[in-house]
Amino acid sequence: MSDLEQITRASQLWKLMTEGQRRQAAEAFWAEGEAGAEHAEVIGLLSRRLNFRVKSVLALPSEKRAKYTAGLAAVSDGVAGRLLVTFHLTHQRAMMSTFLDALGISHENGLIADDAAPALDEAKLPEAVAALRAQYPVEDVDLYLHTLRLQDHKTWGGVGAFL
Repeated sequence: MSDLEQITRASQLWKLMTEGQRRQAAEAFWAEGEAGAEHAEVIGLLSRRLNFRVKSVLALPSEKRAKYTAGLAAVSDGVAGRLLVTFHLTHQRAMMSTFLDALGISHENGLIADDAAPALDEAKLPEAVAALRAQYPVEDVDLYLHTLRLQDHKTWGGVGAFL
């Protein structure tokens, strides 16, 4: 990934993801079921791109839908955000847990309770990011940190200094 500090939208981050990350994100996206506006939007995008009827896109095996979704060059911020979330929840729980443990933030398998606003001690950030970088590939760490920043800049804006 390049120009990491210039990323201000989920759709920009989608374009910078590796092919493997995009494929895993698309697989996780379709594995969660076909509900919601984001799924409907991607079905419409794939229908137009492949020149298929919507019914034909829906009939595709999920592996094919994931392959075609991963190949989409441009998606909306809503779809990109959903792809990022499903990617991390499906494939990056261990990394999420490592980071939150290093920060001393209470969580359950990498998830902070919806009703709990994390109390971030900025002084622990360098150590927490270093722990991630020591254990996980740089592209996964950068993707995770950017995703945090995009989802809640007020809480996680400080991670930008480590990208």
